[in-house]
Amino acid sequence: MNKTYLKSVLILLTSIFLFSCAEKQIPDMVLINGGTFVMGSPSDEYDRDFDELQHYVTVSSFYLGVYQVTQKEYQNIIRKNPSDFTGDNLPVDNVSWYNALEYCNRLSKLNGLTPVYKLDGLNVMWDRSANGYRLPTEAEWEYACRAGTVTPFNTGNNITTSQANYNGNLPYNDNDVGIYRETTTPVGTFAANRWGLYDMHGNVLEWCWDLDGNYRRGAKTNPVGASSGWHRVNRGGSWGHSARTLRSAWRNLAEPVSSYYSLGFRVVRP
Repeated sequence: MNKTYLKSVLILLTSIFLFSCAEKQIPDMVLINGGTFVMGSPSDEYDRDFDELQHYVTVSSFYLGVYQVTQKEYQNIIRKNPSDFTGDNLPVDNVSWYNALEYCNRLSKLNGLTPVYKLDGLNVMWDRSANGYRLPTEAEWEYACRAGTVTPFNTGNNITTSQANYNGNLPYNDNDVGIYRETTTPVGTFAANRWGLYDMHGNVLEWCWDLDGNYRRGAKTNPVGASSGWHRVNRGGSWGHSARTLRSAWRNLAEPVSSYYSLGFRVVRP
């Protein structure tokens, strides 16, 4: 029998054994009570983008990770750390959308829950009846980020580098220049928003479920993004982005196979 084949089988069996022996890993989560909010930005918001049309959205209650998924958490589940910046309590970075889905499914299995995603190559189906971990929808993310605020940031009309990790050389709306750390910071370094969530602005961008598409006028209930397309939405800006991209309404997109040192995620449960 081929030695390379035997080595591959041994590595696979070892991975299965380690995963089966792993203890449950329960993320810190907070209940986000459902409600209705205005998604997007007003036409007079400074430096807004064209794709932020305001519209009413109602979301159901859900649990959201208090922190961005850390490197320690990711490595415990996936058994490798893809991050460019390394540290157990730093957010995992350099993960693709598909990587994030795989993490959610494995975390669900480890904790005795039904995985949400059915993966067949690049095709993904979301099982809405499953009770496992998943990515937030774009609407859930913005609702949680705003935490009842209607200003550009959940900190108010502006944000500083003492409140979030971003490129302080590129402040918002004539704010003072701040610190440019050029790296991620440990999760929970800055104050939480009103609903107890950390780093909703900055540190790493966060993958959402949604395919990219323009908002449509009219009220929506639990929207899940465009029905077709390729690019997936990510939110929140990062350590290397300008302050304007940290705005609650700002939308970014990337190919789901993409992985960058500014891309991470947090998890949701029903």
